[in-house]
Amino acid sequence: MSMPLALASLCLLLLFNGCLASRQHIFGQNKEWQLNQLEAREPDNHIQSEAGVTESWNPSDPQFQLAGVAVVRRTIEPNGLHLPSYVNAPQLIYIVRGRGVLGAVFPGCAETFEDSQPQQFQQQQQQQQFRPSRQEGGQGQQPFQGEDQQDRHQKIRHIREGDIVALPAGVAYWSYNNGEQPLVAVSLLDLSNDQNQLDQVPRRFYLAGNPQDEFNPQQQGRQQQQQQQGNGNNIFSGFDTQLLAQALNVNPETARNLQGQNDNRNEIVRVQGQLDFVSPFSRSAGGRGGQERQQEEQQSQREREEKQREQEQQGRGGQDNGVEETFCSARLSQNIGDPSRADFYNPQGGRISVVNRNHLPILRYLRLSAEKGVLYNNAIYTPHWHTNANALVYAIRGNARVQVVNENGDPILNDEVREGQLFLIPQNHAVITQASNEGFEYISFRTDENGLTNTLAGRTSVLRALPDEVLQNAFRISRQDARNLKYNRQESRLLSATSPPRGRLMSILGY
Repeated sequence: MSMPLALASLCLLLLFNGCLASRQHIFGQNKEWQLNQLEAREPDNHIQSEAGVTESWNPSDPQFQLAGVAVVRRTIEPNGLHLPSYVNAPQLIYIVRGRGVLGAVFPGCAETFEDSQPQQFQQQQQQQQFRPSRQEGGQGQQPFQGEDQQDRHQKIRHIREGDIVALPAGVAYWSYNNGEQPLVAVSLLDLSNDQNQLDQVPRRFYLAGNPQDEFNPQQQGRQQQQQQQGNGNNIFSGFDTQLLAQALNVNPETARNLQGQNDNRNEIVRVQGQLDFVSPFSRSAGGRGGQERQQEEQQSQREREEKQREQEQQGRGGQDNGVEETFCSARLSQNIGDPSRADFYNPQGGRISVVNRNHLPILRYLRLSAEKGVLYNNAIYTPHWHTNANALVYAIRGNARVQVVNENGDPILNDEVREGQLFLIPQNHAVITQASNEGFEYISFRTDENGLTNTLAGRTSVLRALPDEVLQNAFRISRQDARNLKYNRQESRLLSATSPPRGRLMSILGY
């Protein structure tokens, strides 16, 4: 029996190693690339839609392949609707500016927002229902009766500047700009995440419209030709029209509309009139008009955030109790732009806010986190490295000088980063950032649900934790110089300039 057992064990070992090698080939092949140069990048691809623009960074760029991510910046004009879609990887969305609403559809969850319409309105709607004729191949579909005429849908979430939104892979979502200025959002897709069982190619699946591939410019020529021919590019487009009509119990004309035929508006469309849906702040739910509704929304948002902060102070933050956090009503967003919730603050340096699995429980499943920072003019973010994550940093406003150093002490990034650019900080690579005279504001996406940082200066730094004599012998300095090295900086992360300018220091946001 020993020989068959040994052969079986060998086969299992080979099978395991084969699966592991296959997975490493899919998700780890980029790790062989040697880091010797990084560069702050601007978007490579631009797609103009009817009511906005989509910009993306080339996912084939070696530094993005190394991190296993893709990044998109989307601008939605007022009254613009980003059509429902989903992607093959979990994503974090940061709202750079503007406000709007976002709807996420979780599979298997019931509609929790519903409208009660007057009986007279229901009867009018029933009279307007389509009754297919025999010429169109209808099978005598009858309109729904009674309560099914009510509008029902899953939860709608209001979003505003400073919000970070977390979405699992494959969850369909849409967004709408109900404000008066453009809604700008930057999205990070974590392609190396376990939730992505495909390769490291970012894929967005649209449920509507006739969109172009925002990640693959080579496909856009073929897709534009399909648009000219009247063929759509959403997931319904590939189905047979008659079969689709039968499956959804609709007429063929509706099926053709689902397929996006003869629709050249791309992925962000302009709503005719104003988008109306069931919401605690909408008229159908007893709202009282736009401005007053917005004030009520902001007050409610502040109250929710204050309650969350109190729970965190009591040691309850991030702990599921089975009631407050359920799958269908999971909290997807948190505002990290509010100065009052800063985790690190220096009146001369700036402020930093962090969101991780302890603040937003869904992040523990997505294995992602984020950091929002505002550096005042000439302030320095202490030299540091991320112990367990890559970081993708997007410059929101202002400029900064950034240096990243590899394991050989070579500067692989030494550049002036400008507003709208994106750069990578690889895991364990040391980085130092100094804001310009205008200050610097950024959002950093990290590929771990609890991104950890080690600093090289300040009260919580590695140097501060080393004995004096270790520093003396390591750097060949005197004992007094070693103590100066340890104690000359009392801040933890944000450092004021060595010779700060006179007068009042202003943040780039005016606080």
